[in-house]
Amino acid sequence: MPTRRTFLAQSAAIATAALFPGRFSWAAADRKLGNIGVQLYTVRDQMKQDFDGTLAKVAAIGYKEVEFAGYFDHSPKDVRAAIDRHGLVSPACHVPYDVLGDKWPAQIESAKTIGQSYIVCPWIPEEIRKQPDGWKQAIETFNRAGEASHKAGIQFAYHNHWFEFLPVNGKLPYDTLLEECDSNLVKMELDLCWIIVGGGDPLVYFNRYPGRFPLVHVKDMKKLPTVSQAGGQDFGDTLKDMTEVGSGVIDWKRIFAQSKKAGIKHYIVEHDKPAAAFDSLQTSYQYLRQLRW
Repeated sequence: MPTRRTFLAQSAAIATAALFPGRFSWAAADRKLGNIGVQLYTVRDQMKQDFDGTLAKVAAIGYKEVEFAGYFDHSPKDVRAAIDRHGLVSPACHVPYDVLGDKWPAQIESAKTIGQSYIVCPWIPEEIRKQPDGWKQAIETFNRAGEASHKAGIQFAYHNHWFEFLPVNGKLPYDTLLEECDSNLVKMELDLCWIIVGGGDPLVYFNRYPGRFPLVHVKDMKKLPTVSQAGGQDFGDTLKDMTEVGSGVIDWKRIFAQSKKAGIKHYIVEHDKPAAAFDSLQTSYQYLRQLRW
């Protein structure tokens, strides 16, 4: 039986919660996404035709952050002026693997001009991956690039597809990358769709490597396709199952509930082949803005 003191304390707590319900509902209602951005690969055709107008439309939807995948012959100064004009910032960009060599110093300077904190390599060419020591080569390249960018105050990161979650010689390449890349020099931009397509679980990696995932790609699938090591950027029939965020099978609340552990700072929407790019971006943005858990 409760004592008089316990009863009075419980009564006071209940009364306070009734007077200030919002302060006690944070666990159920106040957990929401912070920085929602867009990977401009989604609107690559539109960017090629109308660079400035496409940025304006993205901003009008409500996005505040953009991740570039090419500048379509615009100089870094012009890119910076364009995003400033539309009230946007660019925390990151994607660059091809071959940029990590002799072109790397110029890329770092470009990122400084645009105001980017991250430079991301989104793809290891198949001809590299097929070599006996291909993954070792990639790791050495990533650590070297990461060291150079780190000295300049910019973080290097790698973006996955699904092939990193298919075993090579009995081990997942993604595990090898995380184990052998310097954790300070090489972060991960985890594509939350492709890891699941490849059979992986984001939460397993969040638990194993907390704080290693400052950026994530957010996209969805109507159903999970069967994938293999083969396939180029078109991925065969895989893209036909891609859909707007919140319209597919991925459990976003389960994933985002572990955002703090993962170290996520930027949530970047992408659809590789949308039927109507701006409508797709709007649908995904509206879902993510209202998402609570």
